Amino acid sequence: MRLPRSSLSRRELLVGSAALVTLGARAPERVAAGRLKQSASRWPWGRIPLPEFTRAAKGMGIVAIDLLQPEEWPVVRDAGLMCSLGYPANRRDFIPTGFNDQANHPMLLKELEAAIPLAAQAGVPNVITMFGNRRGKSDAEGIDNCVAGLKQIAPLAEQHGVTLVVELLNSKVDHKDYQGDHTAFGSAVIKGVGSPRVKLLYDIYHMQIMEGDVVRTVREHIAEIGHFHTGGVPGRHEIDDTQELNYRLVAKTIADLGFAGFIAHEFVPTKDPLTALREAVDICTV
Repeated sequence: MRLPRSSLSRRELLVGSAALVTLGARAPERVAAGRLKQSASRWPWGRIPLPEFTRAAKGMGIVAIDLLQPEEWPVVRDAGLMCSLGYPANRRDFIPTGFNDQANHPMLLKELEAAIPLAAQAGVPNVITMFGNRRGKSDAEGIDNCVAGLKQIAPLAEQHGVTLVVELLNSKVDHKDYQGDHTAFGSAVIKGVGSPRVKLLYDIYHMQIMEGDVVRTVREHIAEIGHFHTGGVPGRHEIDDTQELNYRLVAKTIADLGFAGFIAHEFVPTKDPLTALREAVDICTV
């Protein structure tokens, strides 16, 4: 996950738009085979206008778009897709400002108190929030603060049937000082909150960087995971044979565990953007 700003070039937009036309000409809309509900995060394809991107994604068998602001939710709903993961706020400090600091709780709770009913009304099943940057706090203090804050909002999430997912990110390459950088930290928070509506967002790219051992970790912690993101290591590019994980095995593992949530593609394409996305969908169709 990253802040809701795109890093794609104008060239990638033009190539992606051309691919969209080609896609529409060569293949009818299809529903992806397999057992996983696949989604695509908005920001890596952010240069393609959302209505066009939504149509292209639907044609690939993608069933939802990830990481959208509330004003974008109707666009994908009107196109017959879901928003699989919504933002509660549009802040530049969204990632470092998390529940691990009690001083952040009033603002975060206010944002979520407003967003959760809106998400329920719009059919958005998940809303994202963050652990936050460490800023000198021990893991024990960070865990206690996260549990205390998330326990306050969990009843509202349960009431509306919306799941809050707290994202695990790497602190080695992309998000220096982020405290929720290991599965064990996130697991302790989720278990401490003890709500079926507060789960982990397990970003495979980030956790591959921090700890590896993805298949075993997913099997061990699947009960605490509510959402997945994909991305290749190194570089957060395609999930094909240019990177170090066997994503088909990872996808099969998640499906074999009976995971009913979404797996959202969140990588920066190095080639034609929509072709790369279609290939990722095919890899994770198990």
